[in-house]
Amino acid sequence: MTVPPTARDSDASLIEGSLADPEAFAALFDRYSAMLYRYVSRRLGPEAAEDVVGETFLVAFSKRQRYDLAQQDARPWLFGIATKLVARHHRAEATRYRALRRSPVDGPVEGPAERVAAGVTASASRPALAAALSGLARRDRDVLLLVAWGDLSYEEVARALGIPVGTVRSRLNRARRKVRAALGDTDPTRAEA
Repeated sequence: MTVPPTARDSDASLIEGSLADPEAFAALFDRYSAMLYRYVSRRLGPEAAEDVVGETFLVAFSKRQRYDLAQQDARPWLFGIATKLVARHHRAEATRYRALRRSPVDGPVEGPAERVAAGVTASASRPALAAALSGLARRDRDVLLLVAWGDLSYEEVARALGIPVGTVRSRLNRARRKVRAALGDTDPTRAEA
């Protein structure tokens, strides 16, 4: 869990400070590496995620002098770099979704009844969801997964990908519509009573 920029040194001030003291950049890694790892791991798997996250911070460090210091939160910038690196691994990502589509469904996890029910529903729809994600255009999938797995706002996705907010909205709408259709126009996160 990250702490809002107002409660600690802003990301922009850390980046600015790292220009004179490169060690200051390590605070950004500490702050966001786990979040980026979860996002990339979901897209490419844990093996590739470590490499992509490391490469994300190497790219960010090398380009830190060009960072817009008016942007206090560096998450969109870092997610944008990671998403571009994921695009290089697009074939691996598509292969992962195909493998998930073919993989057997895991049994339910023990826990509270709601969690078990949600887990069973989500597990049962995993192959269909993987198929739906692999069928999306890369640009639409990037937007959908930055919102869903990266937990970025529309504005942050727009900054991350360097596109207008309206384009984010249209790509997200298209991706959601296609995924929903692939899942038989149902929402696997809602349990039927």
